[in-house]
Amino acid sequence: MSRVFEGATFCIHTFGCQMNKHDSERVAGMLEGLGALPVDTIEEADIVAFMTCCVREAADTRLYGQVASMKNIPVRDGSPFSKRLIAVGGCIGQRDGEKLTDQLPHLDVVFGTHNLGSLPSLLTVAAQEGGHRVEVLDASDEFSSALPTDREQSWAAWLPITVGCNNFCTYCIVPYVRGREKSRTLEDIRSEAQGYVDAGVREITLLGQNVNSYGRDLYGEPRFADVLDAVDATGIERLRFATSHPKDLTDEVIERFGTLRSLMPALHLPVQSGSNRILEAMNRRYTREHYLELVRKLRAVVPDIALSTDIIVGFPGETEEDFMETYRLVEEVGYHQVFTFIYSKREGTPAAAMADDTPREVIQDRFDRLVDLVQHKAFEANQGEQGSVVPVLVEGTSKRDESILAGRSPKNQTVHAPLPAGVAIDDIIGTTVDVAIDEARTWYLSGTVVNENA
Repeated sequence: MSRVFEGATFCIHTFGCQMNKHDSERVAGMLEGLGALPVDTIEEADIVAFMTCCVREAADTRLYGQVASMKNIPVRDGSPFSKRLIAVGGCIGQRDGEKLTDQLPHLDVVFGTHNLGSLPSLLTVAAQEGGHRVEVLDASDEFSSALPTDREQSWAAWLPITVGCNNFCTYCIVPYVRGREKSRTLEDIRSEAQGYVDAGVREITLLGQNVNSYGRDLYGEPRFADVLDAVDATGIERLRFATSHPKDLTDEVIERFGTLRSLMPALHLPVQSGSNRILEAMNRRYTREHYLELVRKLRAVVPDIALSTDIIVGFPGETEEDFMETYRLVEEVGYHQVFTFIYSKREGTPAAAMADDTPREVIQDRFDRLVDLVQHKAFEANQGEQGSVVPVLVEGTSKRDESILAGRSPKNQTVHAPLPAGVAIDDIIGTTVDVAIDEARTWYLSGTVVNENA
C-alpha cells in the first residue's frame, strides 16, 4: 500500500474542537506512514483531508464551499495522481456520509469518527480504482488509541481519555456523531502519558467531550481525579484538560488544583447560559446557583485561577431577562476568556424543533453587548499579571514579527517577548522561560525574558 503514496503530498484542514485536532495528528501519522509528505497548501497537495465539525452551521458552510472550490485548482506538476484526492472525515463525515458525495461529486473519500484507521485503505482504493469510497461506522465497543500520530509540536501532546457524550444537551449534535461515552483504562492513559514524558513532552492536555465523567462506564463511577493523579505522577511539567461539564465537576477534582504540582491554574467550564429557565431548556442539568458555587470552590483553592467558558446567545425562547441573567453572570465571574456564539440550529437535535420568533437584530444586539462586556472583563482579569514574572512555554514566534517569541503562561494566556540577544527561536522553542510582564492587554501579555530555564 505504501508504494501508492510514496512521494505524494498531503495537507489537512481542521475545524472545531481539540479532539478533531488530535484526530488530524493521527491522520498525518497514517499518511506519513504510507510515504506521503506534509505540505502547507492545497495547491501543493496531492491529498487533502478535511477533519470537520458540525456543532455550528458555519462549519458546514465553510466545508462545502472549500471542497466545491477545489474543482478549479489544478493538480500540481509531478503529482502521482491524475486528480487530487479529497477526503472528508470528522463529525460532518459521520453525520452526512453518502450525502456528501451526492452534493460534492468530485469528493473521493468520506470516513466517520469511528473508523479513522480505515482512511489509508479507502484512499488507496480511490487512487487505484477511482470513484467514491464511503465508510461510516457506528460506534465500536473499544476505545481506538493505537493509530500512529504525528504531533504538531514535539513538546505538547493531546491525550484522549474518553470519546462520546451521554449528556444530550438539546442544542448539541455531538452525541449523535461521536456516540456514547467510552473511557480508556487508567493503565492505558498512564502508560501513554509516561511515554510522552520520556520523549520530552512538557505539556499534556487530556481530552474528552466530558472529561469529568471519565470512568463511569468502566468503573461504575467517575474517576477523573485518579487520572489527574496518575498523569501528574509521570513528572509532566504542565497538565491541562478539556472539556469539563459543570454537572460532573467534583470536589475531588477541584481539590487537585491545589495539590497537584503540574495541574495548571486554568479551567474551561462552559456555562452556555446564566438563566435557569434556559439551562433547563438546554438540558444542562445544573443551575446558575450551582455553577457559581463551583466558581467559589475553585477560587477558594486557587484564588487567581483563570476561568474560560462558552456562551450561546439567542437560544430558542431566550428573553431579554434571560439574556441579562447571562450578562450579570459574566460580570460576576470575571472570565479571562469567553467563546461567544449565536445559537445555530442543528437538524436532528431537540432544540431544532423549538419555536422562536425573536428578531435576528435583537439577538445580534445582545451578542454585541455581551462581547463588549467579555472584552472589558478579560482586560480587567489580565491586569493582575502586570509587574509579575510568568513562566512561559515557548511555542514559536509572533505571526507579525519573527523577532518576538510567543508562548503560553500557566493560565493559558498568550505571552509575547523580544527574543534575547544572540538567541534564535530554535534554541528555546518548546522550553520554558521566565518573562517579566510590563504590559497586559485584553488577549495577550507582553514583557521581557529575564532568564531561560531550558
